Amino acid sequence: MIRANRTEIGSEGTASGTGLVTAHAPTTTRTGRERPEGTVKSGERIRALYELTKPGITRHILVTTAAGFYMASTPGGLDLVLLLHMMIGAALASSGTLGLNQYVERDIDALMARTAGRPIPSGRVSAQTALVFATTTAVAGIAYQGLLVNWTTALITAATLISYIFIYTPLKRRTSLNTLVGAVPGALPILAGWTATGRDPDLGGWILFAIMFLWQIPHFLALAWLYREDYRDGGFVMLSAVDPDGRRTSRQIVNYAAILLPVSLLPTALGMAGYIYFSAALILGLAFLLVALKTLTNNEDSWARRLFITSVIYLPILLLLLVIDKVRI
Repeated sequence: MIRANRTEIGSEGTASGTGLVTAHAPTTTRTGRERPEGTVKSGERIRALYELTKPGITRHILVTTAAGFYMASTPGGLDLVLLLHMMIGAALASSGTLGLNQYVERDIDALMARTAGRPIPSGRVSAQTALVFATTTAVAGIAYQGLLVNWTTALITAATLISYIFIYTPLKRRTSLNTLVGAVPGALPILAGWTATGRDPDLGGWILFAIMFLWQIPHFLALAWLYREDYRDGGFVMLSAVDPDGRRTSRQIVNYAAILLPVSLLPTALGMAGYIYFSAALILGLAFLLVALKTLTNNEDSWARRLFITSVIYLPILLLLLVIDKVRI
């Protein structure tokens, strides 16, 4: 069981996973009104537009996309030019999608201390400017992938945008199951990287998708627990916000960490990776599960924080080992 205290993690942690970052201090006026965009200097507006793309999350998406691309590439067939095109398209589409999310949730962001300093509620960018910028960027990224990579990949990227903005985002105010739904767009980029090589979304690609999907649940539930008051203030129906003693949250964390462990070993079973990866994935998975189990019995929310940090460390190491120990078939 985990107990809530106010803990600062960062403003970019989401279901797609990003890393440990520092929260931005709110810059809204005391009345909560947006600053007129004309009073914002051009340099500050450019920085705000860059911040609107959530560069931390975008970098995370590019890493998982590149991992999927590399794992699907044949020996000696790593097409660096195609990879570059894929990364450009993915960066544009991800940046636009994350910007659109902030446009949709601008009113809610203004209510939460963790997000009140974001570009729109802080008044550094107007809602209209953010909408035009994010839409143009997202559409450009999807079209770029379709024209210079392939249309299967572009469709997966479009599905990521649609499921994130039009399904997951509205569900955050309606049901605590939104975390499961949100894990789908969070896991699709690695599958898009897989298909960018020209391969079909076959079993290997779906195994990578499953690893990403399962990892996100304990990662985000730990973050949501630490920020449960913020989510409640914003009207989000997160599991942590409707779970006073944390028991349900802890059980879900343990369940998904336990399922992740055997699924993370499947790349070796399917001949995608060797036994160095298998051994390391087993050790990493057991460590992740052990930290998750602690949330069942420890009353301090420091264990939720440790779990979040553990999840941030776990994923890049796992992907790096997968790439290093890829079986050359």
